[in-house]
Amino acid sequence: MKKHNFSAGPCILPQEVLEKAAAAVLNFNNDDLSLIEISHRSKSFVAVMDTARSLALELLGLENKGYQALFLHGGASLEFLMVAYNLLNTKAAYLNTGTWSDNAITEAKAFGEVLEVGSSKHKNFNYIPKGYTIPEDVDYFHCTSNNTIFGTQMKTFPETNVSLICDMSSDIFSRQLDFEKFDLIYAGAQKNMGPAGTTLVIVKEEILGKVNRHVPTMLNYQAHIAKESMANTPSVFAVYVSMLNLQWLKEIGGIPFIEEVNNKKAALLYAEIDRNPLFQGIVAKEDRSTMNATFTLTNASQTAAFDTLWKAAGINGLNGHRSVGGYRASMYNALPLHSVQVLVDVMQALESKQD
Repeated sequence: MKKHNFSAGPCILPQEVLEKAAAAVLNFNNDDLSLIEISHRSKSFVAVMDTARSLALELLGLENKGYQALFLHGGASLEFLMVAYNLLNTKAAYLNTGTWSDNAITEAKAFGEVLEVGSSKHKNFNYIPKGYTIPEDVDYFHCTSNNTIFGTQMKTFPETNVSLICDMSSDIFSRQLDFEKFDLIYAGAQKNMGPAGTTLVIVKEEILGKVNRHVPTMLNYQAHIAKESMANTPSVFAVYVSMLNLQWLKEIGGIPFIEEVNNKKAALLYAEIDRNPLFQGIVAKEDRSTMNATFTLTNASQTAAFDTLWKAAGINGLNGHRSVGGYRASMYNALPLHSVQVLVDVMQALESKQD
């Protein structure tokens, strides 16, 4: 029986997606060849890439609106560099809400002035800054929608006339947003979309080609657009599984449907964290992530007992990040509500042992 997978990444994937992916590794399209040994230039794989790119735009409501979808290498960490390489001429504004936005700021400083318009670093990123101002003369504003390590999530995004850039690695396709507000979105596939090995970039073409520098070919969004995301050999398996996952999401009702499911999962777990005297949340309640719930025991002496209970219940990946400690329940799209109920039952079982 499969475990209840709360791993922060690589993410849990639907069983039907895993089964189709496993079959394709052995025999893809009944061609008696494995998916991972066919040519990436073959008609079969080009169709996969085209479908994956099209589905990404369709699910986000960005078809025929001037956007391109790309599947690239290097993870979101390379995008920290690529965003600045392609867009930063003089200065940019960044909101610092966690480890990854902190890293993005470091990369951007190599290309121009970086204005940190808001930061929660002084409180170990346990809240999302509010009330900050974005200057009108910056090249773009960069933010991270969901902070996997700390368990915070931006619930609203600023109104601004400058380009809005967002790292959505851990909550893309999980909730409805006005995605047209964003000029560039990027996301490592392994947090809520597919296996590790590819990165989705959604970019509005009109913002490109305006920097006063030469951008190396493999770091140039325009070069990847011109080659239809095939400038070099793509991560064939990761793109294929991401395509399957996007097809699964479309078939079950798309983002509107999955948002309802995700809200139910988060509400169930956070209600137990708040009710049960043995547990407490780590971050500000108004900024709690729907994807990654972080919490601790109120009494560390209960750690061994709790760990024994959740492991015995078939739960996987519940330990918090080393920089935060405690526990982290990642409730990505494919995690069923039943798995969250199993965790809640374990939390209640620990409480009952105190009587």
